[in-house]
Amino acid sequence: MLKIEQLEVAYGQQTILNGLDLTFHEGEIHGVLGMNGAGKTTFFKTIYGHLSALSGQCLYKNNVVSSQSIAFLETQNYFYPYMKGKEYLELMTTRNKAFQVDRWNEVFELPLDRFIDNYSTGMKKKLAFMGILALDRPILILDEPFNGVDVESNEKIAFLLKKLKASGKIIIISSHIIHSLTSICDKISHLDKGKIARTYTPNEFPDLEEQLRAWVQAGIGDVLNELIP
Repeated sequence: MLKIEQLEVAYGQQTILNGLDLTFHEGEIHGVLGMNGAGKTTFFKTIYGHLSALSGQCLYKNNVVSSQSIAFLETQNYFYPYMKGKEYLELMTTRNKAFQVDRWNEVFELPLDRFIDNYSTGMKKKLAFMGILALDRPILILDEPFNGVDVESNEKIAFLLKKLKASGKIIIISSHIIHSLTSICDKISHLDKGKIARTYTPNEFPDLEEQLRAWVQAGIGDVLNELIP
C-alpha cells in the first residue's frame, strides 16, 4: 500500500498541494483527474522524489517511499540525441537482464535499430513505456500515457495495464481523456485546489462525467450563447 498523508507542496508563495491525503492499493488502477494546473504532475513528481514537500509524507509499506520502488512515465519523454531505441532499452535493462526486449517489442512494434530522433511522438511514448516496464518496479506512475499514441496503441496500453494490475502492481494514472480512465480504473480521484475533492468508484463514474460536463458548460455557456445565438 502507498499512503499519502497531509502532503503540502508550494512553488515560492503559491501552494500547489494543500494537505492532500490519498491511499493506493496493490492490484489496483487508480486514476487522478484534474483541470490544467490542478497539480497532477506536481503530485506525481513529489511522490517520485523530484520535488520536495513542505510537509506530509509518502509511505510505501509503512516506510518512506523510495524512487527505487517507482517507475515514472512523465508526460514529456527525454532521450539522448543519436541514440537508437535498442540502446535506450539496454540502459533501462541494466539491472533487469530477464527483460526480453525482442519479445516485448512484438507488442509495441518499434524500429529499435533506428535513431530515436526519427521516431514519431507516439513511438517515443511507446519506447518510454517499454523502458519503465523494464525497470520492473512495484509502483507505476503514468502521467498521460495515452497522449500522442494511435487508437491501436491506446488499446494495447489499456490491455497491458489490466495485466499489470492482475500481477499486483500499484498503478497511478492521469489522462485528459476521461474515457481513458473510466474504462480501466478501479477508482478515480478528483484533484481540485490542492486536495482530493472526492474519490469515485466505478458505479459513480457516470456522476463524475456529468459533473465534468456541468463544470465545462458553466464556464463557457454564457460566452457561447453570445457568440452562437
